[in-house]
Amino acid sequence: MTVRGIDHIGVTVPDLDAATEFFTRAFGAEVLYDTLPRERGPKGGWATERRLGVPQGTEEVAVRMLRLPNGPGIELFEFSGPRQADPAVPCDLGWQHVALYVDDVDEALRRVTGAGGTALSEPVPLPGPEAGEHNRFVYCRTPWGATVELVSYPDPQAYEKETDLRRWRP
Repeated sequence: MTVRGIDHIGVTVPDLDAATEFFTRAFGAEVLYDTLPRERGPKGGWATERRLGVPQGTEEVAVRMLRLPNGPGIELFEFSGPRQADPAVPCDLGWQHVALYVDDVDEALRRVTGAGGTALSEPVPLPGPEAGEHNRFVYCRTPWGATVELVSYPDPQAYEKETDLRRWRP
């Protein structure tokens, strides 16, 4: 068995069409297909609850797969039901952000904010073992509050002097 990499990332959003617009404008995503078109939904019941591990009464309203220009897909889910928490922030347990490798952090951040996202700071140098002259990152939020990191490390990273192992680079 060989793990090749991340195939897709599932993201629950409050409005599938608005989220599609954000990912399209901010990151150049394209719609591949709708797994559950809105007009065929909602889909719920025991099978959905068991398959996804969601509370009783939860329904999938719509599901869509997006394609990024490079890298894994993004699968968008819109749910209705008895429970829906606020988006996780980095101090919460579990999967807490998606990092997208970009060639130009400043331009990517302009696109995110132009699409309705929010920068949490200005881009800053990558620290410690990831440091390199032009290696930078910035955290931002989607319009619905999910955390996205924009990262670029075109220069060798400091840790590379200590080991022959290398992190996967897009």
